Order: sequence, then C-alpha cells, then structure tokens
Amino acid sequence: MAKFHLNRVLPFSADKLFEMVGDVERYPEFVPWINSLRTFNVSRPSDDITRFDADVAVGFSFLTERFTTRVTRFSENKTIDIVLLKGPFKRLHCTWKFADHAMSNGKVGAAIDFNIDFEFKNPFLDGFLRANFDKAVSKLMACFEGRAQALYPTV
Repeated sequence: MAKFHLNRVLPFSADKLFEMVGDVERYPEFVPWINSLRTFNVSRPSDDITRFDADVAVGFSFLTERFTTRVTRFSENKTIDIVLLKGPFKRLHCTWKFADHAMSNGKVGAAIDFNIDFEFKNPFLDGFLRANFDKAVSKLMACFEGRAQALYPTV
C-alpha cells in the first residue's frame, strides 16, 4: 500500500489547471509513459459533475499494463476524483483539488492538493513502484507543470 500527498502552488489559475488535468484524453500528448487513453460512458449527473470511464495503456521499459478508471469532475469545487474499475491494482484512488491562491507578486495562482493511494496486485510491482514512487510522482508533476507552461505562458 502506498499513499502520497503533494501540495504545490503554481502561477496559473485554478480554473485553467482544473480544465487541463480534467482533459484526460490529452494525457498521451504530454505524459510519455501513457501509450493510449480512451474515454467512454460519459454522463452529467448534475450541472457541476461530469463522470466518465477511461481505459489507459501505460508502458515503461520493462512493463506494459492496461487499466480502467472512473473519473469524476466536480466543477463547483474544482476537484477531480479517480478510482479504479479494473486492472493490475488492488486499489487505486487519486484526487486533485485546485483552489485560487494569492501569489506574492499580486497575481492569482492555484494551490494544488494531490493525493494518490494505490496497491498493485503483484507484490513485486507493488514493491518496485513504492520504492520509486517519489521519483515517479515528481516526473508526473513535471509533465503536468510543463503542459501548463506550454498552454498558459506566464509573462
């Protein structure tokens, strides 16, 4: 079982980051280990909630895996919740929260609260990823930050 929590402040609006992270179909464009991603079962249970499922194929040098998640976007409180439907995990739950944050330069940025809790079914994979998890999350965050900088250049 591995849990990870990250707080970060970025110089982009919470609305823009919420939209960028919630646009999961674009992940293969900027997360190098995502080989393919397909969304389906899109629904809108209410005006501020969008829910869909995502089939994801990931590949690393020695490993390729597929899994399916349910993604729920709550636009009112800028939260994205991701839970496992099927795949190589015993458990996978990820949450992104975005909030406006006053920057020291007087501009408004975003405070990001990221949580992930997972466990692989395979004990070897679980141990390997847990041992390298800080590095993996840092690389993942760098992908998202790079994407934000490309989409929303700051002056």
